[in-house]
Amino acid sequence: MNTLRTFIAIELPAEILRLMEQVQAQLKTAAPPRSVRWVRVEGIHLTLKFLGQVPVSQLDAITRAMSAAAHGVAPFTVTIGGVGCFPSPKRPRVVWIGVAEPTGGLNSLQRAVESAISPLGYPPEDRGFQPHLTLGRAARDAAPDDIKRLGEVITAIQVGTLGQVAASEIALIKSDLKPAGAEYTALQRVHLKS
Repeated sequence: MNTLRTFIAIELPAEILRLMEQVQAQLKTAAPPRSVRWVRVEGIHLTLKFLGQVPVSQLDAITRAMSAAAHGVAPFTVTIGGVGCFPSPKRPRVVWIGVAEPTGGLNSLQRAVESAISPLGYPPEDRGFQPHLTLGRAARDAAPDDIKRLGEVITAIQVGTLGQVAASEIALIKSDLKPAGAEYTALQRVHLKS
């Protein structure tokens, strides 16, 4: 069966990605060497739903579900800024830049996507939606002292607001895993409209 690795996300403008790259460079300099597997910044998206391997034959149905989800949600603005980690600075596993959207539009959109996609065989996530932009993941073989130091670096660094993103559409994005890192291609885009 022909499948593609896909997810549904809000794409970010080049200017925000450039500012995120500067934050990542700051963190790289301060973090213990080889303690983090850093992501390629140009590939960062605000992911709403990771689908995984999807049959090509299902892409049209997924696009229709995305349209249904986007139809009831007005465009909104998200603020990008701050830095943190999951699950905690004592045990950092994922290093991220924060996403804030006070009107509830982002959460409404994410829930609408989950419920529209669910009947196609993509059940909702067990954990609640925590919008973030992943900069890197702690290396599996990092020494405990390096992980502790990484948490201290994340706690100490001050990152203000990087900017705002007008979210007016969602994209179905294909992810091709390559040795140099994942390559992303938007397959479909659907406009938000209330």
